[in-house]
Parts: sequence; structure tokens; C-alpha cells
Amino acid sequence: MAEVLRYAAFTDDPSGGNPAGVVLDAVGMTDAEMQAVAADVGYSETAFLVQAHGELGGPGIYGVRYFAPTSEVPFCGHATVASAVALVDHGDLGPFTFRTASGEVPVLVRPGERGGTPPRATLTSVVPQVKDVEIEVLDELLACLRWPLPDLELGMPVRVAYAGAWHPVVVAATRGRLADLDYDFDRLRALMDAHSWTTVQLVWRESPTCFHARDPFPVGGVVEDPATGAAAAALGAYLVDVGVVHPPERIDVHQGEDMGRPSHLVVDVVPGDPRIQVTGQAVPIRG
Repeated sequence: MAEVLRYAAFTDDPSGGNPAGVVLDAVGMTDAEMQAVAADVGYSETAFLVQAHGELGGPGIYGVRYFAPTSEVPFCGHATVASAVALVDHGDLGPFTFRTASGEVPVLVRPGERGGTPPRATLTSVVPQVKDVEIEVLDELLACLRWPLPDLELGMPVRVAYAGAWHPVVVAATRGRLADLDYDFDRLRALMDAHSWTTVQLVWRESPTCFHARDPFPVGGVVEDPATGAAAAALGAYLVDVGVVHPPERIDVHQGEDMGRPSHLVVDVVPGDPRIQVTGQAVPIRG
């Protein structure tokens, strides 16, 4: 049985953030075995790492696969942050390159500041994409969410964004709308499966650079994700695409508050590079 480490990502508190399983040495594991471990762990994702060797390998280079309890996903931000911090905790200081199904993702871990604060990991996404949503698909998405059109923020159109995985981005007009999450699990899962979406990035804009987020994740067998790094990267790409932010810019994303697992994700849009950076802390979960 593979050793599974447990970390909470995008938090400095093990009771907050998004818990992730991490298998640092998944050499020889089959797809079925990885899926079974992820289901047994029960977190929204578990990451499985294999260090790359030979001509295409080198220090800090790892192949990484991510499994939710019911399916494999192409990329997972919180499990990436958790895995990088776990590697540092076990003696590999990086920098890292994670070879994922979506492409290569550089990850840099910086030590905690004074006072024993946890280290911070910064991932750099693959090149993002943003595309429009067909009106019929939008109507079905809002029906699944049970969100009427007037509850959406004017000037913030619904689009689907990608920075390693696809996420519709839906901006609520009020914090109350975001807080009242009561969606049709099976209907939304069917829609997401049909369009290969990983989560739905629901956000409310508190200020130009501060957002609150919630992420339904029925395709992974999870009602809601408490911190979603891949969706935060997609949000950064979306905000650039709709002209709300311009590089250089730093965006704070607060997630998990409505679940009792507060999380903080930092999104950086940098000049001269379309890729999005996402930064967060991670701490071991003991016991």
C-alpha cells in the first residue's frame, strides 16, 4: 500500500484550506490502484508523483497525476501546492517541474517567514485560454445552479476559462447570492461531464482585486471544493480577458469560508507572460 501524506493547502491551519492526499513515490501503481487510493482517502484530490529519470529527467522533475474520489482530473492546483511543500518537507528543495496531463507546471517553494510560518508554493500555470459560452449552455448552467440571470454581476459575462483545467466563471452580484449555494448535483454533473469542466468557479467581487469564490465539484464526487488553485488560475485569465485587470496585478481569492474551511489563494498576473501564477501555503494534517 502506497504511503499517503495528508496536507491542507492554501492555509496555515490544518483545519482550514483544502486537504489533499500526496503519494511521493507512485512508481508501479496502476490507474485502478491510484483511483482506489483516492477514493479511500476521500479528499477532493490525491496527487501521485513519479520522479523523472534518464535523458528527460533531472533534479526536481516529477510526473504527476491527480485523482478525485471518482475520476482522474488533468490538473489540480491545491494538490500541486501540497505536493511541492511535501517534497520540501521530505528533503527535496526544488525548484520543481511537474509534468501533468495539461503540460509542464513550474513550482517554486519559498520558506516560511519568521515565527515558523509554513512555506509558500507558487505554481505557474500552462498557457490559459478563455472562450464564450453558448446561450443554450449558459441557460442550462444557470438552471443547474438555480441562479436567475438578474443575480449575475453586470459587465462580467459568463465565460469558460482554462489554465490546466476548464472552469466556467460565473460572477454573482452579491455576497448573499454566493452564500446561498443550493444546486442540482446530478444535473450539474451531467452538464459538466458533457463539456469536460472540472469545477464551476462561482465568485463575488468585493473589490477590484479581492474575490470570494465557491466551487461546485460534482464530477469528482464532491459537493464543493474549499480551495481550487486551478480555478483561481482560470479566474486570473478570465479577469484579464474581460479587461477587469491588467498586468502586473495581484488578486486575492478567499474560498471555503462558507464551508468552515477558510482558504487564501494569491493570483498574480505578470507582464509579458500569459501564464498565471497561484501562490499558497500548505501544512501537514496530523493523525
